[in-house]
Amino acid sequence: MIKKIGFVLALMWVSFLFAQDFSLFKKFRFSQGEQTLPYRILLPENFDPGKKYPLVIFLHGRGESGNDNEKQLTHGGKLFLNDSNRKNFPAIVVFPQCPEDSYWSNVQIVSDDVGQRTFYFTNNDAPTKAMSLLSGLFGNLQKQYNIKQDQIYIMGLSMGGMGTFELVNRKPGVFAGAIAICGGAEPSTASNLKATNWWVFHGGKDDVVPSGFSDAMVKAMKSNGVKVKYTLYPEANHNSWDSAFAEPDLLKWLFSQKIQRTVTK
Repeated sequence: MIKKIGFVLALMWVSFLFAQDFSLFKKFRFSQGEQTLPYRILLPENFDPGKKYPLVIFLHGRGESGNDNEKQLTHGGKLFLNDSNRKNFPAIVVFPQCPEDSYWSNVQIVSDDVGQRTFYFTNNDAPTKAMSLLSGLFGNLQKQYNIKQDQIYIMGLSMGGMGTFELVNRKPGVFAGAIAICGGAEPSTASNLKATNWWVFHGGKDDVVPSGFSDAMVKAMKSNGVKVKYTLYPEANHNSWDSAFAEPDLLKWLFSQKIQRTVTK
């Protein structure tokens, strides 16, 4: 009985620490018309509102959609709470949460009678509700905070990896670096991604979003002169983000990317 009580208390303590960590991501909701987008924001340690900081936007996968303003931190939240990462890469980090009735990108999904899904990506369609809200939030963040315009970054996994491709396509020349994990996009958009440096990840055994979607995008990106690194984990399934987050140079690579702005007189 004593051991059982001790075990329960230990679990409660771990849960408390976990909650305390994630509480550093402050809760907000962005409204545009009658639509609302929940988001969490992590400010740098010893945040100085008069100082300029890089901006990182992280887009979650389908499983973290909703309105609780909690689930979107499930994958990736710990990466930015890591003490050394916070000290070495001070930045404004934002995790928006996609509504359950929308999608970050314009992707059409066809499912067969056993649940096997096929994805079809489009180009030049009107933005989804989630993408429209995300674009609005991005503009609002620019008004709220002093952001280094040469160090704006986007990263995402699964549905968020798809959204990463789409947001850069819709805002060419804005993002210095992008990380797309187990995502995909319409290859014809590749010519519009040149101003951004990319690192694409996928699992070779992904049975949710097959790696062929990243293969096709990387091939098209290279053909269009886009600077892209591609890491394929041969034995990984859909959760290739675990391996990506464990890459020792992931954030070092991301924060080393800068857009060269042309100064006009």
